[in-house]
Amino acid sequence: MPLLQSIVHRLDPSLDGERLTLTAAPAPAESDDPVMASLVNGLNDTYNTKAKGWGRFAEQGEQAGPMVAWLRDYMAGEQDFTQLSTAIAERLARELQEQLSVSGYLLLAHLRQGDTETLFIALVHQREGIGINEAHQAVPAAQLNTSQLTLAARVNLTQWQSDAPNAQYVSFLKDRGGKKLAEGMVTLLGMEEGIDAPAETRTLLKAFSDYVEKEDFDEDASRDKTDTLVDYANEQLRRGEPMTLEALSELVDEQQPKAFFEHIRNADYGLAAEIPPDKRTISQFRRFTGRAGGVSISFDSHLLGSSIEYDEGQDRLIIKQVPKQLKEQLTKRKS
Repeated sequence: MPLLQSIVHRLDPSLDGERLTLTAAPAPAESDDPVMASLVNGLNDTYNTKAKGWGRFAEQGEQAGPMVAWLRDYMAGEQDFTQLSTAIAERLARELQEQLSVSGYLLLAHLRQGDTETLFIALVHQREGIGINEAHQAVPAAQLNTSQLTLAARVNLTQWQSDAPNAQYVSFLKDRGGKKLAEGMVTLLGMEEGIDAPAETRTLLKAFSDYVEKEDFDEDASRDKTDTLVDYANEQLRRGEPMTLEALSELVDEQQPKAFFEHIRNADYGLAAEIPPDKRTISQFRRFTGRAGGVSISFDSHLLGSSIEYDEGQDRLIIKQVPKQLKEQLTKRKS
């Protein structure tokens, strides 16, 4: 992932311990610095695995802020990266002035991947480690903790500039234990939240389950299509990009590339054309399948414990909500 610009500022509590102070870097890092590129890529990978909120810049009202104007000036070449990053760092320090635990190194990076450019913001904490000196002795060595992020955000600059309607081009960390930090980041960005990634992902998985049931795929086909969906979602998570319904539909059924997409539209699930995948929801989604003695059973793993229960002691599977088609067949058979 080419690194176009990057810089690291420092946030520290003031001497009286009542606010955050900023020590700004005088200039960006060299664009071809391999160590900085490794750091940014590592933080990006960590960010992609975290729970996030999604949205877009607020155009008016109390939520709107100066971020849009700063970015426009920067992208137009009227403001350099040092000026942009310093303005962002100063505003973040003000927004989080009472959250002294956020002190650390504030990294900002402008990246390009393919045709897409992004602005990445992350607060990195330092931890004590151990290194080996020139005399081959173990010595204390400070290290950046790239595997743990509590405050970060990413702006898809390309998508923002395209002005696509309803595009969710801003994301930010939304950890349950960091509500105030998330609120501070939302204020800094001047954004309004849009898509609820976990809820949208759950709805997509429900639509997929309904589609598999409607098409009556055999056991192997059902498993393959589930694996395809999960693999696609995980790849988009790794890339930090949303799932596209049309692209997913083509992957799920190569023989009928529009079938799943049309199923979603015809059933009116209310899904957006692009859905940010939620890692936790996706990781729990698999299909249980089995066939023996004339009985074939297949269901999504997230149903276990709710509409389906397994009694291990008596080796029984209890189905609380019998599928409509099966119920009709059983009713006819009984009569």
